[in-house]
Parts: sequence; C-alpha cells; structure tokens
Amino acid sequence: MTTTALQRFFDGDVWFSFRTSPVAVMAAVIAAVCIFCAVFAELVAPHNPFDLATLELGDARLPPAWMEEGKATYLLGTDDQGRDILSALMYGARISLLVGLASVALSLVIGVSLGLLSGFVGGKLDAFLMRVCDVMLSFPTILVALLIDGVGRAMFPDAHETLAFAVLIVSIGATKWVDYARTVRGSTLVERNKDYVHAARVIGVSPLRIMRKHVLPNVLGPVLVLSTIQVAQAIIIEATLSFLGVGVPPTSPSLGTLIRVGNDFLFSGEWWITIFPGVMLVLIALSVNLLGDWLRDALNPRLR
Repeated sequence: MTTTALQRFFDGDVWFSFRTSPVAVMAAVIAAVCIFCAVFAELVAPHNPFDLATLELGDARLPPAWMEEGKATYLLGTDDQGRDILSALMYGARISLLVGLASVALSLVIGVSLGLLSGFVGGKLDAFLMRVCDVMLSFPTILVALLIDGVGRAMFPDAHETLAFAVLIVSIGATKWVDYARTVRGSTLVERNKDYVHAARVIGVSPLRIMRKHVLPNVLGPVLVLSTIQVAQAIIIEATLSFLGVGVPPTSPSLGTLIRVGNDFLFSGEWWITIFPGVMLVLIALSVNLLGDWLRDALNPRLR
C-alpha cells in the first residue's frame, strides 16, 4: 500500500509541479540543508559553542578564515566569547526551528478546532468566535506575544529553561491561531452544505464524527499551505522576541539572540558576529516562504 501511494505521488501533478519549478527545488534544497545542520548539529558542527570548557577567550572576535588574522578552524570567525560562529548558527537554528514548528503546531490545533466548530455549528457560537478573532487581529502580533511572554515570566519568575521555552511557544502560538480559524471556518461553511454531509446526517452519523471524518480532510489543503508559510513567520517572531531580550534563555541562544549579541559589535568592525546569523535567518525564512508559495500554486488548479 505504501509503495502504491508513493507511486501515485510521484506520478501526480504535485510532484510534477515541484520538479519543474527551479525556485521550489532550490528553496527545498536550502531548507533541507538548514534543517539537516540544525537537527544533526552535534555531528556536523566543528565545535560545541556552548561547552564552556572548550572556549578560548584568546580566540574571541576572530574574523572569518578568508580574512587577515582569521583561523582555518573558525570558518566564519568567532564572537566576543570565542564561540565558533558557524557552530553557533547550527545550534541556534535548531532552537529557532524547534520554537517555530512547535508554535505553529499549537496554533494549528487551536485554530483548526475552533474554525471547524465555528463553521459547522454556526449561529451564536460562530458569531462569538469570529468576534474574538476580530479582537485578536486588531492587535499587532508582536505586541500580543510580548504581553503573553511578559505575563508568563511574571507568573514564573524562577522558571527553568524548559518552562521558558513553553512560555515562548505559547506566546507565539496564541497569536497565530486566528488565521487558521478563519481559513477553516470559510472552507467548512462551503463543505457543510454539500451532499456527502447531508447524507451522513440522514444515516445518523454524529456531528462530531462528521466534522472529524468527513469535513476535516476536505479543508486541510489551505491549512497545509498556511502552516508552511507561518513556520517562517513564527521563526521571525521568535527572532524578534529574542532580539528584544524576551525570547529564549541566554544559555540556549537562538538566531535572534545571536543577532542581538552581534549587534553590539556591528560598528566596531566585528560585522560577522551579527551578519552571518542574519543571513541564516533570512535563508530559512525565505526558503520556507518560497515553498509555501509553490505549494499554494500546486494545490490550486486555478493558479497553475
């Protein structure tokens, strides 16, 4: 069965659209390389930038290897603590991807559930949930994330690292569920009036089962596209929060934290400390966004 499904996929329009799109292929390659380096940082990174026993303060602020005074062991140079920039990028990208994917998963579960319920039930529940969405949309995403993050840190001032990550994920996820809710609600309003839903109701299928087994699979196309694009948005929001000093703990810096640290040395000549994390962040966000755009076109026959 698995072989047949794979064969159908490789013979389908989506795979044909992918392999005939140079932009999608290039974006997928860049995203795959970044994800691979992030996931297997312990194996790929030449140094462990967070092992204090291996840091050499005498190697602090070294330029990239191709510049004068650079060392071959530090290809992209070092920061003010002697940490290898290349290794820090790999470990930092892991944290950024983890927070981005987890926050998108949280917002997806909340948004899809509420959107499905709102569109299928309708009435006062639909009106109430949509007004909540309107209120959420009236506030900037960063402002809401800062508010939730600040409340979480005030409630748990002595929170350990795991709890700090959880607060950050909730603060980002709680701001992005509205997009899923509105998208799924619109698709559900269309699907609930189709014949297969009426037939399921006639034979006595419960509303919950109709939503879960019949309606949900038919509204996941736009959700897949939206979630792909929002991964890049969540990574940028996490980087913004970390740059503002309210993101991940300093002991586990993400790309945003590395950019913030390097920003202090940007005008003193050590440009590589902040430029390379910024380039890494742009590559990840851009490649994921391009894949989302391709997926939107591939799943929508009208855009082909």
